[in-house]
Amino acid sequence: MLPVTALSLEELRERTSAKWREYPADVLPLFVAETDFPLAPMITAALQRAVAIGDTGYKASRTPLAATYAAFAQRRFGWQVDPARMRSTADVSMGIVEILRRVTSPGDRVVVTPPVYPPFYELVHEAGAEPERVPLLDTGERWELDLDGIRSAFEAGARAILLCNPHNPTGTVHSRESLTALAAVAAEYGASVISDEIHAPLAQPGAGFTPFLSVGEHAERVGYAVVSASKAFNLAGLKCALMVTAGDETSALVRGMPDEVEWRTGQFGLLAAVASFSEQSDPWLDGLLHTLDQNRTLLHELLSRHIPGARYRIPDAGYLAWIDLSDLGWGDNPARRILKEARVALHYGPAFGDEGNGHVRLNFGTSPEIITEAVERIAALVRS
Repeated sequence: MLPVTALSLEELRERTSAKWREYPADVLPLFVAETDFPLAPMITAALQRAVAIGDTGYKASRTPLAATYAAFAQRRFGWQVDPARMRSTADVSMGIVEILRRVTSPGDRVVVTPPVYPPFYELVHEAGAEPERVPLLDTGERWELDLDGIRSAFEAGARAILLCNPHNPTGTVHSRESLTALAAVAAEYGASVISDEIHAPLAQPGAGFTPFLSVGEHAERVGYAVVSASKAFNLAGLKCALMVTAGDETSALVRGMPDEVEWRTGQFGLLAAVASFSEQSDPWLDGLLHTLDQNRTLLHELLSRHIPGARYRIPDAGYLAWIDLSDLGWGDNPARRILKEARVALHYGPAFGDEGNGHVRLNFGTSPEIITEAVERIAALVRS
């Protein structure tokens, strides 16, 4: 394991990405899903070498990406996936849209499971379909898929479900049993499952992450996974994702996409993804998971001590905290007041669906000092 620590605030403010340029310098930005850590050494070396030799052209037709990801999936998840059943594209969102365009017709309904990543609604619309909301069930201890609600949606004609596994914003790792049941009901109604697994490498040890396509024949027949190194390794700007299949018909569908879908893969994104998924980057990823484990616990302790009205369930995966601030009486969108008066930028809860009213999403992929200062600023607002 390599130790992974965040850059200083001074260094971070030199960045020009969305997280560090959307707000004035007096705002602590904890909204968008970028992390504040240095790149893994293998990525830095790969990109520096590419710049040194001018390796900035088009993506080649044959690359080690699929085989490297297959080896990564076997090591990290115990999942055997065939490199021949993958194609790359620019990012997970593009992969989702391209698949949805081929498994739905204009006006078809696609199940989404709010509170959920806000662009999901836009991606369904971009594909020409209509989102159908089947909210997650809150058991009081965790969130789960509403399998009865999903069945009802399929029975009423929904043609697909856009799954988030692990789930954003709750950080839920869906159980193997739940995913197996979802695959069975989708197969029963001839519906497709498109599984966004961008946060999969960030599942904490012991969380038991299960790739959707690994749960059996039903999943192989109806399922598509879209994966990327971008969230775990902070590569969103480099543009590379993989569409993964496990069945003959699903593989043929992805293989039949126009070459332009794959040509949109960024050369730097591909080089960085190969470096990320290589075995040499595993110690860095293990160190990152250790740091995020400490941060998610620190956040829980800080909220319990300083903002007892906040309700926060420690996530199974990722670096995003879903926090219910309803008891503070700050309305449906408390992040607005927090930004204005505490100068902390959090993601607006209502953007994730009506289930997000009264909530905020906080990015704890940063230093303990920044997390602490953010909570203390919000606590001062509570006391006032």
